[in-house]
Amino acid sequence: MISFLRDLVAIPSYDGNIRAVAARVEQELRALGFADIHYAPYGDLVAKIGDGKEILLYDSHLDTVGVGDEREWNAGRGAFSGAIENGLMYGRGTVDEKGSTPPMIYGLKIAHDLGLLDAHSVTAYYFGSIEEWCEGLSAQVFVEAEKVKPDFVVIGEPTNLRVYRGHKGRVEFRVTAKGRSAHGAAHWLGDNALYKMQDVLRAIPELDARLPNDPFLGRGSIVATHIDVRAGSLNVVPDRCSIVLDRRLTFGETAEQALEQVRALLPSEDFEIEILRYTRPSYNGYMREHAQVFPVWTFEESHPLVRAAVETSRALGMDTTTGKWNFSTNGAYWAGVAHIPSVGFGPGEEDVVHTVDERVRVDDVVRAAEWYARLPVLSQSVV
Repeated sequence: MISFLRDLVAIPSYDGNIRAVAARVEQELRALGFADIHYAPYGDLVAKIGDGKEILLYDSHLDTVGVGDEREWNAGRGAFSGAIENGLMYGRGTVDEKGSTPPMIYGLKIAHDLGLLDAHSVTAYYFGSIEEWCEGLSAQVFVEAEKVKPDFVVIGEPTNLRVYRGHKGRVEFRVTAKGRSAHGAAHWLGDNALYKMQDVLRAIPELDARLPNDPFLGRGSIVATHIDVRAGSLNVVPDRCSIVLDRRLTFGETAEQALEQVRALLPSEDFEIEILRYTRPSYNGYMREHAQVFPVWTFEESHPLVRAAVETSRALGMDTTTGKWNFSTNGAYWAGVAHIPSVGFGPGEEDVVHTVDERVRVDDVVRAAEWYARLPVLSQSVV
């Protein structure tokens, strides 16, 4: 498993292009005897093992964010090195989220060889997905195109080997200020759109401070993450200024309510606001537009799947306290849109996601395989 993970880390797969890394995973799946190995329309890698009436799907996304400036990675721990020091493997994707692919695959193989899938009437899918830029979109395409709707899903995003049962939703807005261009030498003849945006930017932290709080998921939030201007050159007063806002939704909030909150901050009719739409094609050319709205979701500790997941952890001597992600995952579709019972379980810690010197404990990668193999034993309590 560790050798396999090192191979995956060595293969770049940012900007949603999983072609090369998926080929390496496909090789492993074929060697282990998985069936019906193919690529879904969006480009995700799909494989099946077992032939029961209940459908269990393990989702591990194979794409990563970029590495930034590789010179910032410590010597000997390059972004694609898979270097192991003091029990930690370093490299982009070790935690987010290539680290869950080997234990998922080997865990399902172990469960199959021990007869656990047949004994509990489980058909298991490995779903090597694309997630980083529009979470849940490729999962939705898979379900709709292939008519496979799992009975329950395990998401392999990092949980530090705990069971996670939800996360906040999110929505992305663009606010645009309209002005009038002029030469920089006579700037008073124009209407500077960049200056006009200042009042909105000052108001965003004030809105953020008064957003509601949920006892489990935490507080809603809003932050400006990008700014852009339109001007003919560097000595022209810009006639357009746009910012992008990242809005995290806690329980009781909707995208529409969040939109109106921001609209109320806009000082004049010279401003426009819109929900962003994802319009990038997949690496294989598949195109599906998607509004950048991702629902909030959670399941109570009393839910049968959560109970089964926690009992699996207890049987293996792992931490049985449940938690939630601070970021968004493919669960936005599985649980938030399709309402499929879902939990998260994976090696690695959230705090190192998207950071320089991303790393995972190699022992935890192996321990995760025990959990993935054991979960089907309790699957009959789920549906």
